Amino acid sequence: MIRLFVGLALPQEVRQRLSFLTGGVPGARWDPPENYHITLRFIGEVEMGQAEDIDAELQRIQVPGFAVTLASVDHFGPADKARVLYAGVERSELLLRLQAKVENAVQRAGLPPEQRKFTPHVTLARLKDAPAQRILAFRESHSLFRAGPVPMGEFALYSSHPGKGHSVYREEATYPLGGG
Repeated sequence: MIRLFVGLALPQEVRQRLSFLTGGVPGARWDPPENYHITLRFIGEVEMGQAEDIDAELQRIQVPGFAVTLASVDHFGPADKARVLYAGVERSELLLRLQAKVENAVQRAGLPPEQRKFTPHVTLARLKDAPAQRILAFRESHSLFRAGPVPMGEFALYSSHPGKGHSVYREEATYPLGGG
């Protein structure tokens, strides 16, 4: 079995800018900058044969290259029960088209549809019992954060492996953007 997801990698300079946002929230487990990415589809645990099927379907995707802009920070869930701090990604028609094609490819490979609504973001931290006032202060103090436009020339299939304090992601395959 292998744990997989499909995502967009961010350039080093953007990951570094995001890393400057971290800190100041008790109960936050900050992701390391090398893990910053935009998830297009979480897949989860699959057998190697199904992973190969997913790879074959992802190879068929054709979407033009595009740029994304990261803007502001926010959290999932109400502040008193927030579970994730993230940098938002501005709406992009080509990003939404790519995500829809990735979702269709994963379903063609035999996985059930994703039940959660796609909210493009970059996870900064996972939260456990973080004080609501600190989360709100963090969001407010970084409300003007902006990075981009960031060109996207490929997307990737990643594996996720348990690590010390956080998961370790490994790029398993990349797929170029640029097709019409």
